[in-house]
Amino acid sequence: MARHEFDADRYAAASTHQTEWGERLIAELDIAGDEHVLDIGCGDGRLTAQIAQLVPRGRVLGIDASSGMIDAAKVNGAPNCDFRVLDAGQLDMPGQFDLIFSNAALHWVKDHGRLLHATFDALRPGGVIRFNFAADGNCSHLIEVVRDLMADPAHANGFDGFDWPWFMPSPEGYEALVRVHPFREASVWGENADREFPSVEDMVRWIDQPSLVPFLSHLPDAARPPFRDAVVERMVARAGREDGTCFETFRRVNVLATK
Repeated sequence: MARHEFDADRYAAASTHQTEWGERLIAELDIAGDEHVLDIGCGDGRLTAQIAQLVPRGRVLGIDASSGMIDAAKVNGAPNCDFRVLDAGQLDMPGQFDLIFSNAALHWVKDHGRLLHATFDALRPGGVIRFNFAADGNCSHLIEVVRDLMADPAHANGFDGFDWPWFMPSPEGYEALVRVHPFREASVWGENADREFPSVEDMVRWIDQPSLVPFLSHLPDAARPPFRDAVVERMVARAGREDGTCFETFRRVNVLATK
């Protein structure tokens, strides 16, 4: 996972939908209570702590590439939780986990061939992975606005050498990638999770954290406010509705696989 630094407090205020998805995933888990669990892209650890409550005789390790998020997670954690700053692309923990969980994070990982190999290797026999992350078609308004502004002469020079931060595959394409790995059982499916933000302010909080972080961090300090303000202006025009709400597409890939 690319090492982008996020503001944990601002992210928490803007991540209602991510939390909702994660809580639903946790409610669906088949857990006995003694599992060793890995939470990839644990963020501020709120969901990790919920999983920890379900495994009182087990342990949970949360990893995230952002040190700020891990600092917050250590405050929010449970006694049977550990947290570590670790890029998911560097995962190397063979045979340690009964469950590997990830919610709304793995679109920040570029090499999923390596990720799937590493997660398969990290599972114990009979272990399970359960992932939910962004799919093709996710955040279509924001991506179109950002790409248009990156190509605008007013901003283009600031993006020389920029590496697009997200991997958002189609469910069909991701299923083919999963099938390359020797999981005993595997299911991959898409999900439409389109969202109405209650207000412009709610949408702008989400734009600021986490969406624009990789773009603004690439720009010189003086170029950041003009680019950010242009994105917000165009997004309000594109996604805003007459009743004050704002609409954005959220499309997900779901993965459930057993070693």
